[in-house]
Amino acid sequence: MLLDDPQQMDEIRRSTQSVYERQADNWDQIRSTSLYEKPWLDQFLSTLPARGRLLDLGCGSGIPVAGYFLAAGHDLVGIDYAPTMINLAQRHYPQAQWHVQDMTQFHVEGKFDGIYSWDGFFHLSIPQQRHLLPLLSQKVKAGGAILLTVGTGEGEVTGTVAGETVYHASLFPEEYQRLLHQYGFENVSYVSEDPEALGRSIILASQKSCP
Repeated sequence: MLLDDPQQMDEIRRSTQSVYERQADNWDQIRSTSLYEKPWLDQFLSTLPARGRLLDLGCGSGIPVAGYFLAAGHDLVGIDYAPTMINLAQRHYPQAQWHVQDMTQFHVEGKFDGIYSWDGFFHLSIPQQRHLLPLLSQKVKAGGAILLTVGTGEGEVTGTVAGETVYHASLFPEEYQRLLHQYGFENVSYVSEDPEALGRSIILASQKSCP
């Protein structure tokens, strides 16, 4: 839903964290485990080395995406700003590293073969996304990749989680592509409202060049 009141939209953005904290246990129960994401996850992995190191931004409870990557033998670090989500992820997959962090201020050691955010990055504001993209790119190893779900155009909208209102935002696809090329990714592809991914719009940037 579109809203014309910037102050109201900002209040919704700031309250989105508390929605996920309140709804964490419910979300863990109702989140689809069908792995409709699998074609994109496999495409992402196809650009990376076997047993790579991955960073999951907005990991939630880890089900099913982090679990899929862990089962494939990858090392994984997950961050989420909802402590209850991280507690669930630690319970589900104790072999991974989980941290309560806001992705706009994340701090993890080392670089990663791949960084992804499935249904997480798009909860950031437009300025936050522009600020974070170069920081993420700096954390990707040479040859690595970034996978993000985004929107179809620049703007802010609301959605719902278990009946509660949450915030979404996006840049224009052309800006994502331009910036990711600028930050060193040789291949950047975008698919709008992919019907095989429940209508998600997706950016995949791969083949990161050496700094």
